[in-house]
Amino acid sequence: MGKQQDVGGSNGHGGSGAAADGATGGGVDARLALAQDPTTSQMTLIDLASDSSAVVRKTVATRTDAPAQALRPLTRDADRDVREAVARNPSTSIANLRLLVADADRWVRWAVAGNPACDESIRRVMVEAPDKELRGLLAETRELEPELAARLVDDVSPEVRERLATHTHNPDVITALMADRTARVRKGLARNSRTTAAQRSALAQDPVVDVRAALVLAVELDEADLLRLVDDRSVQVRMAMARSEVVPPHIRQALGRDPDEMVASAARDFRPGSGNSSVVRAPRVGHRASGAGRGRPGGTRP
Repeated sequence: MGKQQDVGGSNGHGGSGAAADGATGGGVDARLALAQDPTTSQMTLIDLASDSSAVVRKTVATRTDAPAQALRPLTRDADRDVREAVARNPSTSIANLRLLVADADRWVRWAVAGNPACDESIRRVMVEAPDKELRGLLAETRELEPELAARLVDDVSPEVRERLATHTHNPDVITALMADRTARVRKGLARNSRTTAAQRSALAQDPVVDVRAALVLAVELDEADLLRLVDDRSVQVRMAMARSEVVPPHIRQALGRDPDEMVASAARDFRPGSGNSSVVRAPRVGHRASGAGRGRPGGTRP
């Protein structure tokens, strides 16, 4: 990916927004076209970074070939959409990402978590962040440093620990989380395909129904565990087995004779690929879709 390059001048700014408008000429549409044009010079992009139009500035902020003098002031832009665009730009410098990961707006912070340029120094800031969602996004990072993963094992938020449990590839972290007393954390482990056969067997005997139900939907189990779960005391667990994509045919056939008619019917009527199986989602990276609802990444900003 491209890296920012300093281009001429002491500060790289074209002055006020009005001055920048005059330097580049034309109306907003013309300046936007200029910002989008791959042949536009870097000096012109620096001028456009102080344009009076947030749309023009955001366009500059998305360009991976934008020089450092263009992106640097945009990390402090009054428009949070512009700052978010800089936070997503893989050419944004580590120093600027470090500023943006502490931004007052959550969508800007979350965007940094999904930036491929985000390195260990940024992740060390994230693990200390008061923002639970930011730590949750960190917990879903596949190549998370063992030291940081170990710290998240003891995170104060059960949600953060659950997300770590669901996505971690670290066997030591999985072992540590098996002892977590919060059911939702063990439910996260039940959906993790990197658990060992022994760990899955332990989860198959978990006292919490939701853990056992999540397990049979997500991972393949040994025959002994399957035979035990066919007669599970919980209808919810047996129903999950009846609808699971990973349960073998002979187990589903046995469930077709379940004393609960709804379970038996679900087993007999099962069709592969029907969408009933639980799927572990890919890590969320703080992307906000236009017009989406309020809340997590994908929703509208407060």
